[in-house]
Amino acid sequence: MRKASNIFWLGVKELRSFLHDLVLLGLVVYAFSLAVTMQARSFSQELHNASIAIVDEDRSELSRRIAHAFLPPMFQPPQEIAERDIVPMMNMGRYTFVIDVPPNFQRDVQAGRRPGLQVDVDATAMVQAGLGSGYAQQIISTEIADFLSRSEGAPLSSVNLDVRIAFNPNITTAWFTAVMGIINNVTMLAIILAGAAIVREREHGTMDHLLVMPLTPFEIAMSKV
Repeated sequence: MRKASNIFWLGVKELRSFLHDLVLLGLVVYAFSLAVTMQARSFSQELHNASIAIVDEDRSELSRRIAHAFLPPMFQPPQEIAERDIVPMMNMGRYTFVIDVPPNFQRDVQAGRRPGLQVDVDATAMVQAGLGSGYAQQIISTEIADFLSRSEGAPLSSVNLDVRIAFNPNITTAWFTAVMGIINNVTMLAIILAGAAIVREREHGTMDHLLVMPLTPFEIAMSKV
């Protein structure tokens, strides 16, 4: 009980000394506010509000389903453009993705001919280009498979995998990055503040007073931690 009391009162002394050290106090406030916010927002690894256009040369139900499958917040609503506008629009930076659906696409899909569908990507936006290409391929494949299963009467899978994420259900990168930033700052400040407390004792000439008091090294160290 006496040991806990000694640690408590020594800890109170350390907190009072810390509150008078404006430099360290400002560092702590910065580390758990602005530093965490900047780290969370500067390392975004998710697709958000990507501009996309579609060249619909098929004018079929399948091409319309593909166009309507690209939804916010990952993509902006697709804008329909002509084939001749693909290169000028992408050179202007108007669109990051352009989907070109060729003529007779639905008919070839239903006939099992495996037709090609072109996705033009502006690779200057590296993060969105890399993530968006994968999302676009997945969305298009899902729509084609769903269309074939409905049009041909093929039975759907009897088992569906439904993934539920307890923490951060929208998988927002900033949430994970912010937590890692807090942990990193706690680790850094634990070393800096404990070291600064020892330096402060030497500067004030109170280190010798602590050493001659009826205190154990454990009590002194724990109060500073």
